[in-house]
Amino acid sequence: MGNWTVRALRVVLAVVFVGTVFVQVSMVWLLISGGDPEDGSRPLTAFRVITVLGMVAAQVALVCVGRLVGMVRRGTVFSHAAFRYVNGVIGAVVAVALLWFTVTAVNAPSQRDDPGVTLIMGGIGLAILGVALIVLVLRMLLAQATQLRAELDEVI
Repeated sequence: MGNWTVRALRVVLAVVFVGTVFVQVSMVWLLISGGDPEDGSRPLTAFRVITVLGMVAAQVALVCVGRLVGMVRRGTVFSHAAFRYVNGVIGAVVAVALLWFTVTAVNAPSQRDDPGVTLIMGGIGLAILGVALIVLVLRMLLAQATQLRAELDEVI
């Protein structure tokens, strides 16, 4: 990975991280201040808590990806230390999927007239779990590459 690519990715990760912190602060401020414009028609407080938790999961994934980028830059990604960060990404994506299913369940009562929305939201949750499975497959590829690299190091 070139220097320009690493720097660009780090800038993107930093901007997204700052954005998630901004959303978290906004949601927590609305929850604490009591200046909530909620009219009781929807459980906005539950949605806000889920949003804050979702941002935490996104931040975990961002930090893990940032650490993996650093390992790629140093040429140490084919080590057992990388698995901790890949596992962190998988865990964060699964957490986001679970939070999305929670949003779907909280939103379902208000969608009685149009249950298709709930089905679509459930499908999106399954797609998010699919992303976790893709990252798991990539983790298995990393494990194979790490093993091959260790074998090559022994031969050399």
